[in-house]
Amino acid sequence: GLLTMNDALERLAAFDPRGARVVELRVFGGLSVPEAAQLRGVSKRTVDGDWAVAKRYLARGVSEASP
Repeated sequence: GLLTMNDALERLAAFDPRGARVVELRVFGGLSVPEAAQLRGVSKRTVDGDWAVAKRYLARGVSEASP
């Protein structure tokens, strides 16, 4: 549920702060990759990489916490 996702996002922030920021911008802020890259002052490729790592981390964290 939502708490599980929040817990996973908090763990992600401790492990990968850049990835957590990308998740916040993309999921909660509704930004596209180019928009997130522009806001952060980095390349789209950097955001794509951070996004890929964050998605894998969160998917693993949420699935491990599910009954």
